[in-house]
Amino acid sequence: MTVAAESAASLVQSVDWVAIAPPTIAAVVGLVVLVADLFVGDGKKAVLGWVSVAGLAAAALALLPLVDGGDDDRSTFCLTGGAAHACSYTADRFTLVIQLLVLGGALVAALLSMSTLKDSPDELPAGEYWFLLLSSAAGAALLPASRDLATLIVALEVASLPAFALVGLKRGDKRSSEAALKFFLSSVTATAVSLLGVSFVYAATGTLHLTEIATKLQDVDGQLHTLAQTGVALTLVGFAFKVAAVPFHFWVPDTYVGAPLPVAAYLSVVGKAVGFTGLILVTVVAFPSYADVWGPAIAVLAALTMTAGNVAALRQQATRAYSAVRLLAWSSVGQAGYLLVPIAAAGYADDDAGAQKAIGSTVAYALMYAAVNLGAFAVAALVGRTQRLNRVSDYRGLYARSPLAALVLGFFLLCLAGLPPGIIGLFAKVTVFSAVVDAGLGWLAVVMAVNVVIALFYYLQWTALLFRAPEGEPVRHRAPAPLTAAIAVTAVLGIALSGAPQLVLRFADTGLF
Repeated sequence: MTVAAESAASLVQSVDWVAIAPPTIAAVVGLVVLVADLFVGDGKKAVLGWVSVAGLAAAALALLPLVDGGDDDRSTFCLTGGAAHACSYTADRFTLVIQLLVLGGALVAALLSMSTLKDSPDELPAGEYWFLLLSSAAGAALLPASRDLATLIVALEVASLPAFALVGLKRGDKRSSEAALKFFLSSVTATAVSLLGVSFVYAATGTLHLTEIATKLQDVDGQLHTLAQTGVALTLVGFAFKVAAVPFHFWVPDTYVGAPLPVAAYLSVVGKAVGFTGLILVTVVAFPSYADVWGPAIAVLAALTMTAGNVAALRQQATRAYSAVRLLAWSSVGQAGYLLVPIAAAGYADDDAGAQKAIGSTVAYALMYAAVNLGAFAVAALVGRTQRLNRVSDYRGLYARSPLAALVLGFFLLCLAGLPPGIIGLFAKVTVFSAVVDAGLGWLAVVMAVNVVIALFYYLQWTALLFRAPEGEPVRHRAPAPLTAAIAVTAVLGIALSGAPQLVLRFADTGLF
């Protein structure tokens, strides 16, 4: 065989279709929905929603063949020329856990969306809405499996670009358009900086594969050391934006208020999952030798983010328009700070086992947060059907109008606060505290403790409001079946995990190393 033939043969890729099935199914169903929209009459647009829900459920079920109880690591799109573990797509346990979180979150958001689209068919075009949601979910499901910087950035943008359109999709709504513009401009700036960092890393190492970067960064030429350090720092910017870390968080409240409520719920969970997953991959997998750069930086970001989010949430006025959504938005910024804490702790770990434990804490906290935050948004969507301004004061006496909704929302808020009976929230916070203490970051543990106390005030204040005497005649809240299903699923999940919180840590043992 000639040299040219050998070179050509080394480029041939075998594709593991089972491994790439989850994001592929979501993308294919999105295209099917977009085409079907051309042939479905205006009175039958709900069919597109059910097809989308079924597609997301099928994508989540496609994870089952990848969990064989033994070696979960399946890779495809690999280099065949000599690099042993240089693959662009890897379906390991970490990937499967995050894909389940992403697709499950998208599925709940889809259930919320069905009621929203039915209530406002003239404002939100159904075909475009479902196509954009499925496309974003496909990109979000691709990201945790990405093992090179090019695929990682592409997945990040595939998850982000449809989200911009979803935020601004309301026809004739200036607030929606303004929110989309803020989201877009902030994201584009962060992405540009991140791409500059990727180019610096590539210039210093000559490769884009994460495992190869980790090896080559240990022996970077002295003249390229500063370039590599700068590349590492800049690469983190794009993912810090997705997590809504300070100072990349200013878009969050306006974007959540301007977006349709299901889209805000989607961004609060799936958007953050994309961000912290990208951060984990580029820091722990690609840049472990530069932990002295990103470890302290993420620790400071975590402290600033949780403080800014909780203080802003505390200052929300209950009678202000959309104050309930704004409070959830600022709360999500504070929760992002907690998510960043174990990632920072991984930078101070002495060995892979310590870093693995820290990353497991982040994943465990993300699983808890996803379930209860989606549930809180689901109840907010229910109240928003009769209270269009969705103020915190509108929740006064919710127990008299809708006892089950009030009890469920109270449970979700207590989970976010980390108080019984929300045991899963308390358990998740304890695991994060454990990770940061084990890393020797006492000052960060103190900052987190102070922020937890601050958050207790506004969570408990909102919870108490639910059970106060209502003002005026109580108005019953009638929930459509998809909205009821979303509330029920998140409530059952939260209660089940509170009953057996140890399952979260066992499930979050990612085996990333």
